[in-house]
Amino acid sequence: MKNKINYFLGVLFLTICFSSLQAQTRQDFSVKPLETKLYTPIDIVFKAKKSFSENAFDIEFGAVFTSKDNQRLKVQGFYNADNEYVIRFSPTQIGTWTFQTYSTQNQLSGLSGTVLVTEKSNPDIHGAVEVSPTSNRKFTYQDGKSYFALAFECDWLFALDYANKTGIPKTEQMVAEIKKNGFNQVVMNVYAYDVGWKLAPDVPTEYEFKRPNYSVFMGDNKTPKYEELNLDFFKHFDRVINHLHEQGIVAHVMIYVWNKQVNWAKMYSKEDNRYFDYVVKRYQGYPNIVWDVSKEALDYGRCDIPYINERIARIRQNDAYKHLVTVHDYEYCSREPDKIDFISIQNWRSDLSSLSLAAFNRHSNKPVMNIEHGGYEEGTYLSFEGNYVKPEACLVRNYECVFSGVYSSYYWQDAAWNIVIYDPMNPKHTFQKPRFDYYKHLQNLFTKYDFNSLFPSTPKLTTNGRLGEDNLASSGYPLTNGKDLYLYFVPAANHKLDVVIPKSPSGEIQATWFNPFTGEYKEEGKSAWWLWKPYKSPWKNTHSVLILKML
Repeated sequence: MKNKINYFLGVLFLTICFSSLQAQTRQDFSVKPLETKLYTPIDIVFKAKKSFSENAFDIEFGAVFTSKDNQRLKVQGFYNADNEYVIRFSPTQIGTWTFQTYSTQNQLSGLSGTVLVTEKSNPDIHGAVEVSPTSNRKFTYQDGKSYFALAFECDWLFALDYANKTGIPKTEQMVAEIKKNGFNQVVMNVYAYDVGWKLAPDVPTEYEFKRPNYSVFMGDNKTPKYEELNLDFFKHFDRVINHLHEQGIVAHVMIYVWNKQVNWAKMYSKEDNRYFDYVVKRYQGYPNIVWDVSKEALDYGRCDIPYINERIARIRQNDAYKHLVTVHDYEYCSREPDKIDFISIQNWRSDLSSLSLAAFNRHSNKPVMNIEHGGYEEGTYLSFEGNYVKPEACLVRNYECVFSGVYSSYYWQDAAWNIVIYDPMNPKHTFQKPRFDYYKHLQNLFTKYDFNSLFPSTPKLTTNGRLGEDNLASSGYPLTNGKDLYLYFVPAANHKLDVVIPKSPSGEIQATWFNPFTGEYKEEGKSAWWLWKPYKSPWKNTHSVLILKML
């Protein structure tokens, strides 16, 4: 639930919106303080008596919030049409916060108030995603809960319900499928226009979202009016981001995209800066945000490293909440790792596992995410195919990333780009359904066995001299906590694998097999430890996971 509070300058009133669709109730602000819950954004809306001569988007405006223990947050506000100026505040601790506004306009400066923050009630909300304070290669939520990032690409999510002024039913259907199947991050564009590759000619109109007749700027994509932003777009985008927040799903927001035919303002121009800064100011208040400057940032000849560096500096300056920042471009990330919070890779290679492990080892102080591994599960309507399209092959590539210590992402051709079948499991569809369910099993595996405690082993080039942390098995891909837990991703081609781990204190090992396609666990039971001990999967010719627990 996002609260909305209105200040009418001169006389203070309180308006609480229980959602953007419900009726509003108003009460005198002097009766009690504003209220919200921990990690729940609240919009404090200031209504100016008249318009200013200055461009409303360029007015400096914000507030300083102070907690009971003197934690301070300086939060920049944003213009929201009709002389409304908004500060979106997301409290990071419970208790009483006071605030005072500042502005280059006297009408908006020096206003004060109090926000009472109570404990969160939504079990899906855990605050922002951070780099773990105990392991800089892992993610956690603000409240300390581990975050096993599993991303779903849906670039056109902004478009599904744009014309609907009363609700976002298509968005809700799509997000429900994402959440139900273990995905906890959506990689998305703020805005995209069209793709340049061949598409199926028979896509039903209701699932085709290319070439929207609007832009992030006023006008349309063909003739944008760069001097003014399209606030109807951003009000709708609020609903999308807020719904993701309420569902506990991270919005991995790519602020730009170069290959989707968007008519952007000229780099470094006032109009370019205005758009970029506005996105950060408006959405910083949502705890579920991760910033990404641009998809494939250094491709297509649109920008260069100094430009991306400058954009990141703008994010750091305007985002009071210090959300994580990355760039969907390994050429950039590998050259400027100190500028970003985690490494993004796009790697389609056949030897994905070894290259992912190399990236994990190279970037020893940051999380690494393969945001695009070339596996795009086929749909009923042709879109971008990539190099791998079978659902099983796409799943295996995700496991190869994860068992190399790298977070991963998933693409379905009929949801990743402009074709979005937002109700893929609807019984009316006769096509083969996408295998989202495979990823529910992946998420469940690394909830049961906390991914934050597990790290890959880098094997040496020989299996001689067998015992050691660099030689945990004759084959397969191991993860271990370095103490008493070992997980191995075992390829379908394996007849068996031979395990090389230290002797357990009791001399016994508990073995369990996991089927990544069904989510089934099979207990093999306890057995005596010995060096070079063989294990065979109960599912022949099928990828599987072996889980060993020392006893």
